[in-house]
Amino acid sequence: MAHIDYYFSLISPWTYLGSRRLEQIAARHRATIRPFPVDLGRVFPISGGLPLAKRAPQRQAYRLMELARWRDFLKVPLNIHPKSFPANETQAAACVIATRLDNGDGKALELSHAIMHGVWAGEKNIADPETLREIIASVGLDADTTMKRAVQPDIAATREKDTEQAIALNVFGAPTYVIDGELFWGQDRLDFVERKLAASK
Repeated sequence: MAHIDYYFSLISPWTYLGSRRLEQIAARHRATIRPFPVDLGRVFPISGGLPLAKRAPQRQAYRLMELARWRDFLKVPLNIHPKSFPANETQAAACVIATRLDNGDGKALELSHAIMHGVWAGEKNIADPETLREIIASVGLDADTTMKRAVQPDIAATREKDTEQAIALNVFGAPTYVIDGELFWGQDRLDFVERKLAASK
């Protein structure tokens, strides 16, 4: 059975645009997915990337054009100017990791998508604990249990380890899909992900 290691940011619109398609592709090829919501704030300085606010105006403008193009092409609900972006994703990422460790990859993927949908389609502030609690409950998880688990020291240590793993693999942006050591960067590479999975059968 093929396997995908999935490195992403919960506030990345590109990750959101590819989120459901990745799951559909994996299901078609009976591949497993392990979600890693890593700290891109640590990845960018090492890999030459820049946070959005520090990018040239031309790049920022083109990003908005591309988001609108992909939103319309994929027919995915997405507000290119969400009111709560950027938001601190640390607590949300910790909840995803806690869910992965305690409830499995599938439930962690479901929670990840719900969080991203909240940012990009629901005008929700995922840095607000009560909002995050509502999103967690919406996917059938116990919000109190998940939030309490997320602040345990091993969760932060796991995110640190996952981020170091991403750096070691030469991950430099989100989303990145890794299959048998081969990197695919960006939701627009999902066709190549599917070809890779088909060839692995």
